[in-house]
Amino acid sequence: MKINDVYCKSVLSKSGIYGVDYALNPYTGCEHGCVYCYAIFMKKFTNHEEKWGEFVDVKINAPTVLSKEIKKFQKGGILISSVTDAYQPLERKYEVTRKCLNVLSNHDFPVTFLTKSDLILRDLDLIEKMDAEVGVTFTTIDENIRKIFEPKASSIEKRINILEKIENNYVFFGPILPVFSDSEEKIREAFTKFEEKNVKCIYIDKMNLYPNVWRRIKEILDHKTILAYQKIKESEEYPFLLKKRILDILKDFNFEYKVGW
Repeated sequence: MKINDVYCKSVLSKSGIYGVDYALNPYTGCEHGCVYCYAIFMKKFTNHEEKWGEFVDVKINAPTVLSKEIKKFQKGGILISSVTDAYQPLERKYEVTRKCLNVLSNHDFPVTFLTKSDLILRDLDLIEKMDAEVGVTFTTIDENIRKIFEPKASSIEKRINILEKIENNYVFFGPILPVFSDSEEKIREAFTKFEEKNVKCIYIDKMNLYPNVWRRIKEILDHKTILAYQKIKESEEYPFLLKKRILDILKDFNFEYKVGW
């Protein structure tokens, strides 16, 4: 893993994500190494030869830049973070995210977090002072599958612990992994676990097999599973059938929900 200290000119960016005004990404790149990561497109904005998932640029001056920028921005919701994980392991050392939260805690901007890391619990002292909600990403609740697709992210057990410790939470269930977490049985199992932890809101998304993602996916799957994924990739029916399956299952639960396709 190549780690670089970099200086950014800006850290708050306007967001095109529904319901979000701004995005704040304290890092470029991510240690978690999730093979389906859509943010791989960010590599073209760097000078790295390393593969996505093998480098991280640490925006060491982000808190200072944020303290100046936020005074100029109209009040709006901030997502931390959209193309990295603000609580990837090296945050334990650098604390860039925590320092940014110290800045945000002095301003009345609603903040939404999305993470796969229980390191976020370290910052509860700041988060509880803010107008904040915490999202936890799951693609599966099977730890063995998690290790294959998200090798350096927090375990399923640790993510469940976030839901127990933080009251104002939501779940991002996605991308749902074809073959591994898209069956009725697996979806029901996941929803039941979330319901047991008093999750009230859930966002759901399918796997998008973009060319760069598809190349990475093929590197970790056996031949039989690759053939199954190839069939799904070429299917026009699969997204509609998966959405119908999810909506039918949701009838048995009381979540507020949004299905993203």
